[in-house]
Amino acid sequence: MKVNDTMSKSLVCLAVFILFLFASLFYTGTTDYRSSFSLFNSPLSKPNPCFTEESDIEPLKVYMYDLEMKYNVGFLKGSSHYNAPPVTIHTLPKWPKYTGLRKQHSVEYWMLASLLYSIDDENGRTREAVRVFDPESANVFFVPFFSSLSYNTYYRHGNDSEVKYDDQLQAEIVDFLQKSEHWKRSAGRDHVIPMHHPNAFRRYREKVNAAIFIVADFGRPPPTVSNLRKDVVAPYAHVVETFEADDISDPYESRTTLLFFRGRTDRKDDGKDRQQMKDMLSGQKDVVFEAAGISGKGVNESTNGMRLSKFCLHPAGDTPSSCRLFDAIVSHCVPVIVSDKIELPFEDELDYTEFSIFFSREEAKKEGYMLDQLRSVSKARWVEMWGYLKKISHHFEYQYPPKKGDAVNMIWREVKHKLPATQLDVHRNRRLKVPDWWR
Repeated sequence: MKVNDTMSKSLVCLAVFILFLFASLFYTGTTDYRSSFSLFNSPLSKPNPCFTEESDIEPLKVYMYDLEMKYNVGFLKGSSHYNAPPVTIHTLPKWPKYTGLRKQHSVEYWMLASLLYSIDDENGRTREAVRVFDPESANVFFVPFFSSLSYNTYYRHGNDSEVKYDDQLQAEIVDFLQKSEHWKRSAGRDHVIPMHHPNAFRRYREKVNAAIFIVADFGRPPPTVSNLRKDVVAPYAHVVETFEADDISDPYESRTTLLFFRGRTDRKDDGKDRQQMKDMLSGQKDVVFEAAGISGKGVNESTNGMRLSKFCLHPAGDTPSSCRLFDAIVSHCVPVIVSDKIELPFEDELDYTEFSIFFSREEAKKEGYMLDQLRSVSKARWVEMWGYLKKISHHFEYQYPPKKGDAVNMIWREVKHKLPATQLDVHRNRRLKVPDWWR
């Protein structure tokens, strides 16, 4: 009898559970039981990198300050200290055929240009950010000061008077912002300022350090000025041409070089490791290690070298990052990253371990260790990484007009991802009666 009673109670419990299940399904308006239980959701299929349902969400609304051309595209006009009224879509100059640092740190130009562009594709989804002319409707405020180009034009190559002019422009921007009611309202926390070159805006960064900076890495400024919590890491503009025709039937066998590097070895800080790697890797079988620059003829040699190589070495430069990583990505050459403190663009959406290999500085300096590890990568795994590079390389393209998912649109997405923390800071700042104890 006890057994029968126990079975009866179990059947009653089961019946109640089934009734509860169906009641809850109909209550929520669906009879698709698979959506209600993670047990039925397959964990095996990987989502496409980037651009999930968020692409359908309203774009970021950006108010861009109207600054005279001497603060931005005037640097591209050829004449020293060129000035004119604020740039429009009709007066926007084309990006010149610069190479070297001017091109690598050109993100400020592409961000400005993307806000001037006002045409969507047929689905209306080209742009992650749109310019608004009513500051009250803006999510963020963009400061179109080309601080990297100013540094490369006046500070890095100029005489003492030109250096002072770069400092003067920085001071004028700070003065302008500190007088702005929009800046005062948030203490600058909802403002976006490109500072991609490590030395850009170097004199006055700390006066605007609440803003969202667009940076290459965090190698130079202290964490109190620039950090991953508030700032956006943007890719360098690649110098080599994108490998458009990389549709070879057997890419693994066609790339006969195992590891390729071409660049300067006389670097500072962590970049000093390059010379030690050169001593270890030069002359090794299937390895090309050339200590040379990438300007002029060097661009073609780097382009050819990367396209013929399975792996491309990316050691730290004067700061944790360098342009070489992005040259490798658009060449579909699997990056080998040796930089202990590197931060990578779009890493909240891209898993770099899917298409890159990482070594610590100490691992890379162990005799033979890195090459042994690279030679152990199977053909199937390398082809998988190569295919992933082809799939995501468009996220590292700067271009005008902008295209869906390109570098500038990805940057605006990253800015949007910073907004919740930014709004928290803004709201706290408005009600605090004492200095912020977290700062």
